[in-house]
Amino acid sequence: MSSPISNIRPDYDQVIQDIVDYALGYEVTSELAIETARHILIDTLGCGLEALSYPAACKLLGPVVKGTVVPHGARVPGTQFELDPVQAAFNIGTLIRWLDFNDTWLAAEWGHPSDNLGAILAVADWLSRNAVAAGKPPLTMNEVLHAIVKAHEIQGVIALENSFNQVGLDHVLLVKVASTAVVSRLLGLTRDEALAAVSLAWVDGQSLRTYRHAPNAGSRKSWAAGDATSRAVRLALMAQTGEMGYPSALTARTWGFYDVLFKGQPFKFQRSYGSYVSENVLFKISFPAEFHSQTAVEAAVTLHQQLKDAGKRVQDIEKITIRTHEACIRIIDKQGPLNNPADRDHCIQYMVAVPLIKGNLTAADYEDAAAADPRIDALRARIQCEEDPQYTRDYHDPDKRSIANALTVQFKDGSRLPEVAVEYPIGHRRRRAEGIPLLQAKFRTNLARRFPQKQQDAILAASLDTPALAAMPVHEYVDLYVI
Repeated sequence: MSSPISNIRPDYDQVIQDIVDYALGYEVTSELAIETARHILIDTLGCGLEALSYPAACKLLGPVVKGTVVPHGARVPGTQFELDPVQAAFNIGTLIRWLDFNDTWLAAEWGHPSDNLGAILAVADWLSRNAVAAGKPPLTMNEVLHAIVKAHEIQGVIALENSFNQVGLDHVLLVKVASTAVVSRLLGLTRDEALAAVSLAWVDGQSLRTYRHAPNAGSRKSWAAGDATSRAVRLALMAQTGEMGYPSALTARTWGFYDVLFKGQPFKFQRSYGSYVSENVLFKISFPAEFHSQTAVEAAVTLHQQLKDAGKRVQDIEKITIRTHEACIRIIDKQGPLNNPADRDHCIQYMVAVPLIKGNLTAADYEDAAAADPRIDALRARIQCEEDPQYTRDYHDPDKRSIANALTVQFKDGSRLPEVAVEYPIGHRRRRAEGIPLLQAKFRTNLARRFPQKQQDAILAASLDTPALAAMPVHEYVDLYVI
């Protein structure tokens, strides 16, 4: 008979301590990281504004109980909602993620670190408004920018060596953990309170990844991050009241995260927390598409023009081969019927077929009306993926972090177009100089979807200068987005 497990409470797991000590104590000194955080902020808010054009997203917004208004509550940009910070985080986080157009981090685990802005902005805005109401100084956007860097770092560094998708868990669990940590800092939690909060995030039930994959791909993948950020705020607020934590939440034998959900394996770490992730994050600038397909879509746009120049039509195509990396095949290589927009934006064949036909790919192209074009499925059936082992190695190489795809079009008459290969997408750090003007143009386009010109100008004036933005009270900046 085995001896009973000791009931002596251990120190907090080192992984939990490292997250909390970084969130509470690290000072971000990288000018590049803060400047990138500003770009992350405007791009992410712009994605949320575009999502407001979609009824499927808007139906989920507002208070839990219709008509509820919270005095000095957090505002939801692009709306008139004034909510408690838990529900505001859900609203903002859901809008951010709805169209799969915000930034991305690719490693052993994939994810979208800017999802954390749902929690960060909701809590910072709520705290700022209540501080002013109490005659105290408000929080400034400097706190928001630093929180963005830290949330990106926590989520991204854990993701470098630890694959949650391999055990069937969704990457939004890292959003919950990262948001809980940085919100603890914004709320002014003590170290013990923050340790409790982060441990609660690990103990919490974690989302299954099935809603991102066949045959269950569906719209939950568009609000799962909002759900994670709202839960993070809830847990941090509970810890602030003195609610206890669970020191060996990860390592407890039999009952801890590692044994229950991670096949008994402890986390591995490639580097300590700093500002690496925000400095190297991938922006989705040109196409609202799952990131492993971004370079394939860019190649397809190029091939669309080459088809025209060669006097060919998509009906003349016999086969299209996509030379790609293993992660792309595992996530978005999909044949058979596609049941909804969420299914379509996780199918590389669909995301290549549309720009080959039209010369572009937009969020509207995933909707039922666009998908009814019979040419899309006819072409999709002739597209196949093949793994290139070198592309897979380069994908994991920390000095490259490429997301390469190469397309070859073969025609029914036996001729073919030269292969078009794109190794780094426009949003990659290696193409930053090329990408930032386009990112700002994307933001301007998204502002124009929602606001009159005067309001657009005011938002741009506040958003495009990092020192001026950092000094601005959070509630004043958010008020610029109220309509």
